[in-house]
Amino acid sequence: MSLFTAALVCVGAVLLDLWWGEARRWHPLVGFGNLASWLEKRMNRQGDRKRAGVIALLILLVPVVLLAAWLAAIPGWGWLFSLLGLYLCIGFRSLREHVLAVRDALVGDGLEAGRASVGRIVSRQTEEMSETEVVKAAMESALENGNDALFAALFWFAVAGLPGVIALRLVNTLDAMWGYKNERFFHFGWAAAKLDDVMNYVPARLTAFSYALVGHWEGALLAARAQRGKSESPNAGLVMAAGAGALGLQLGGDARYHGKLKHKPLLGEGRDPQAEDLSRAIDLVQRALGVWLLALLLLGLLLAL
Repeated sequence: MSLFTAALVCVGAVLLDLWWGEARRWHPLVGFGNLASWLEKRMNRQGDRKRAGVIALLILLVPVVLLAAWLAAIPGWGWLFSLLGLYLCIGFRSLREHVLAVRDALVGDGLEAGRASVGRIVSRQTEEMSETEVVKAAMESALENGNDALFAALFWFAVAGLPGVIALRLVNTLDAMWGYKNERFFHFGWAAAKLDDVMNYVPARLTAFSYALVGHWEGALLAARAQRGKSESPNAGLVMAAGAGALGLQLGGDARYHGKLKHKPLLGEGRDPQAEDLSRAIDLVQRALGVWLLALLLLGLLLAL
């Protein structure tokens, strides 16, 4: 598949996502997550847990990626399987709906409703959050998942087609399930977490650059350069810092996870965000999406000529 054809498939998949949204039933990633949970319970036991995690990762990843490669190569039908596969791997409409639901809950029904709404999209404890903390959590989710659920998928599809984007989303899913630094997953989830960092390294930097391009350029770049090494993740902190700087806002700060207070760095620069700023964050991701699609089309057209 040429890059121009891949760009057209990217546009089509984004349009499908905006039209249909995320599959409500029988989403393949849900089934994959159930399989991963079943396998982890049987392999994550005493012994060399890091080795067991690597084997489990390969068992789950290799057959599905090979199947994706076979489907994408079917003459006359490969483009359709690629379109549907990419559509299932992106989730901009779902991200937009969940983030704006937090805004609507805070504005319309108050803090308790906002806490309940943001609890559906973040893993941190929400019971004692202030309104500013609720908004920060939702905005961080919007900016980080702009990379994880959208731009990284487009990048890997453009680079490696359907197998590339399928591998990315499966690794993302395993990292979300196994990437915790606790006694159960510290060793077993090591391979999934490291592979997720590697696969998101380039997309995260392109995402940060695109946030700067469509937002406050200087603020985004200054924040990204100064704060990229302060987060545990080599990718998430950079993306959120650039996004916050592009919006002229400050994110980050301490948060509570599973009963424990986690000290997190401040990201970006400016005032604390308010509920209405969640619309600005979604608009930033949407403008960056337009830049990505246009760039893919233009680059594909140049290479075709």
